[in-house]
Amino acid sequence: MKNNFFKVAAFYKFTQLSNLPELQETFMQYLTKLKIKGTILLAHEGINGTVAGTSESIDKFKEFLNIRDLLSSKDFKTSSCKDEPFPRLKVKLKNEIVSIGNELADPKKTVGTYVQPEDWNDLIAENDVLILDTRNTYEYSIGTFKDSIQPSTTNFREFPQWVEGLENSQIDKNKKIAMFCTGGIRCEKASSLMKAKGFNNIFHLQGGILNYIEKIDEEHSMWEGECFVFDDRVALNQNLEVGSYDMCHGCRMPITQEDQVSPKYNRGISCPNCFDSKTPEQQKRYADRQKQIDLAKERGEKHIGSISSSAKKG
Repeated sequence: MKNNFFKVAAFYKFTQLSNLPELQETFMQYLTKLKIKGTILLAHEGINGTVAGTSESIDKFKEFLNIRDLLSSKDFKTSSCKDEPFPRLKVKLKNEIVSIGNELADPKKTVGTYVQPEDWNDLIAENDVLILDTRNTYEYSIGTFKDSIQPSTTNFREFPQWVEGLENSQIDKNKKIAMFCTGGIRCEKASSLMKAKGFNNIFHLQGGILNYIEKIDEEHSMWEGECFVFDDRVALNQNLEVGSYDMCHGCRMPITQEDQVSPKYNRGISCPNCFDSKTPEQQKRYADRQKQIDLAKERGEKHIGSISSSAKKG
């Protein structure tokens, strides 16, 4: 790998797709040829993925998508990392490219108002704006925008229930709501749902946190902490570089150096977040997996079970 760096590309687009099995096979063959790894989700509503490879191979993949009118360059967010973030390539067929489980959420019909990173600070600095982090609690816990709230969801499919509770609270549906997520895709569904529910002033950060960090220098940034990502990098700092967190492979939660000196931490098996919930059978299974990972590392290989998460969010 030139300069020992991998180029990471995250992308999504809501667009009507057909012939999904054929498209899946085309992607697998082409990306395998380019030695690109990562996860891509295909559904009739669109495409969502994060992949990594050489700079040259990622550029070829972008061209491949552009020629087929699937994605354009503006739909990509790129970063780099020294270590390969994915152990293999997966192209999956799904019902949704990001699962919310509510038919009212249809970004092809309606979404909120996009806000460019350069305008985001002014929006969230306004009085009486509800700043909404649509990500999960463990993502929120390591970084967010100042004064944001998080719906206490552990899965995006819980978001509609939170919206229902917000409706029952008699909130003014004309109140400004500024929402954000990692790469923008969850806000497409979240804003669409809230618009369908009658919330009138929904704004969302174009390209998500990753786009904001890329465009806004640290001196003027209102982002606090690190941004969780769903691969072996775990989290990215203000320079879009690998941050300070590691991953517990027992529960896939981000962990600090302090967590790793806890008596409840056992590499690859448990951490303070999950120690009390693991059965002896689970601990043994995770221990066996960790042995296989260590053996693969000794042989200079990467065990496919070492990936932090195959889930695709954004």
